[in-house]
Amino acid sequence: MKNKWLLLSLCAGYSFALCAQNPENDPVLMKVNGKSIKKSEFEYIYKKNNQQQTDSKSLDEYLELFKNYKLKVAEAEACGLDTTRSFRTELAGYRAQLVQPYLVDREMDDRLAKEAYDRLKENVEVSHILFRVNPGMTDTEKDKVYQKAKSVLERIRKGEDFGKLAKEYSEDPSVKRNGGYLGYIGGFMTVYPFETAAYTTPVGSVSEPVLSQFGYHLIKVSDRRPDPGERLTAHIMLMLPSNASDEVKKEKEKQIREIYQQIIQGADFAELAKEKSEDKNSAQRGGELPWISTGRIVKEYEDAAYALKNKGDVSEPVLSPYGWHIIKLLDTRGLKPFEELKPDIMRRIGRDERSNKGQKSLIEKLKVEYAFNMNAGEKAKLEKFAVETSPMDTLFLNNISKDQSVLFSLDGRDWTVADLGNFMKNSKSAQGAFHGGNVTYLNKQIDAFVDNEILHYEDTKLETKYPEFRNLMNEYRDGILLFDISNREVWEKASNDVAGLQKYFKAHKKQYTWDQPRYKGYLIQCDDKALIKTIKKRIKSLPADSVVFYVNKEFNTDSIKHVKIEKGLFQKGDNKKVDNLAFKEGELSVDEKFPVVFIVGKMLKKGPESYTDMKGQVTADYQNYLEKIWVQNLNKKYPVEINKDVLKTVNVQ
Repeated sequence: MKNKWLLLSLCAGYSFALCAQNPENDPVLMKVNGKSIKKSEFEYIYKKNNQQQTDSKSLDEYLELFKNYKLKVAEAEACGLDTTRSFRTELAGYRAQLVQPYLVDREMDDRLAKEAYDRLKENVEVSHILFRVNPGMTDTEKDKVYQKAKSVLERIRKGEDFGKLAKEYSEDPSVKRNGGYLGYIGGFMTVYPFETAAYTTPVGSVSEPVLSQFGYHLIKVSDRRPDPGERLTAHIMLMLPSNASDEVKKEKEKQIREIYQQIIQGADFAELAKEKSEDKNSAQRGGELPWISTGRIVKEYEDAAYALKNKGDVSEPVLSPYGWHIIKLLDTRGLKPFEELKPDIMRRIGRDERSNKGQKSLIEKLKVEYAFNMNAGEKAKLEKFAVETSPMDTLFLNNISKDQSVLFSLDGRDWTVADLGNFMKNSKSAQGAFHGGNVTYLNKQIDAFVDNEILHYEDTKLETKYPEFRNLMNEYRDGILLFDISNREVWEKASNDVAGLQKYFKAHKKQYTWDQPRYKGYLIQCDDKALIKTIKKRIKSLPADSVVFYVNKEFNTDSIKHVKIEKGLFQKGDNKKVDNLAFKEGELSVDEKFPVVFIVGKMLKKGPESYTDMKGQVTADYQNYLEKIWVQNLNKKYPVEINKDVLKTVNVQ
């Protein structure tokens, strides 16, 4: 049977050119059973397949292949395969993945990726003071936190010490240990609002209060430097608990310095790591750790690792909060080129606050394109109602769910207040915690509703706006149908048609020959000569396809095995025991547990005696035969019209 994913995998590498095309520039090239096929679809499939095949086909050759392909799809449609639930579910799953690049502003995503890459090239040394904002706070409560942050900022700008104020006001638990100092950070190491403020605040300055998911931050930037790249290191570690006694501390330091002296005198670092390092995970790899970058490991280790200049250099013993380390530099690498790193950057962007910026940007563009208009009067009425009755109340939702007043319009279509009510009833965000005041909450729901409907509307327009998307969807759709109908009419049919396979083999037996003879039968090994006659007799009485199963069942148990049996069509060189017994070549090697070795079968000199002797090849040939007959019948069954004038305009370059 063919593999569906091979039929569809060509789609996966398609690169999107997100530009709309005038339908007038895309005429009908062909009609198959009355169904129109556009020129762009044929050009897309033709170019794609010719690029991915070493033997490029001429236009006429490919036109014939394309026509037959569409005839098979027409047959699948005639059989109703495009109406089954499994087909609709599978196609919907593909579409859900394919629409993603079309429902974001690709220009915005590209800008964010380039911004992230530029930030990865540089480190910023920062400290911060955190003023926490809890999820349940009202806007008034949030403003009080903001004003508190502003007042502390004014004190810093008047000359008060940042570290002292951090210890007094910061609600970051780590402030007791670090006084607000975070060290050097790079791209993706902090939440996006914090990162942006850090990279846009001048050295020596403190940012305005910056709101993140944790609260408001005052961020002090002390220095900037080029990113030093990554380091691959190995270490030998002696662990030192924070509550260790002075005696234990002295002993650990003595031990680590003794190990260091051994390294200086030429001892193998990896072997010492395996023997003496107390970091058992890395010890078994000779002390090797994963690649590190700045800010990703404790400062003491990082400073020592980055101080090593040449591969093979080893540090003196270094004390970190976790214990003593001796560090060896194994390798270094800088930042990869942008195009190589971009896929990873996009994945990381998809996991932080940047993930919806491309979508938000597209929504704003679509509002302009589709002449979005919010009914300010209706929105004001809703806000007034929200003040009087909480938008979380059933009364509020039931009332607006009956209101057919127009809330907003888009591309000449109207969405009503009732549509908003139904959205809020079913929205998961509406069922979560109630943050802010009634009007704030309502407006968040309206914004979410508008965004959702605009994206849904754009989703419905993709096939019309973007020919490449329509062609890609057609390819997926037709690929599923082609697989299902081919499986029914050719692949599965051929595999299960024993009589047909036998008949085909008999008619074409002359083409199935081989240069060297084959031995067809069984290689048997057993632990007692007395079993030979019994086994041979059983083999003669059993169906050929059941011999191995029954011999194993009758002569072996779970605890004791008397016989080993192997069925095959053996060529010289396949099995040394068969080479000796059947082809009279080489020496017979004997297993001590099964010293008795014999064969049962026959020598086939010129070729197979049954299609089962070459089942794979015969089945494949029979499938090709069935497909040829099938295609001939489809050409007779369904009308095909080709517009020769349009064919002359096909661009195959």
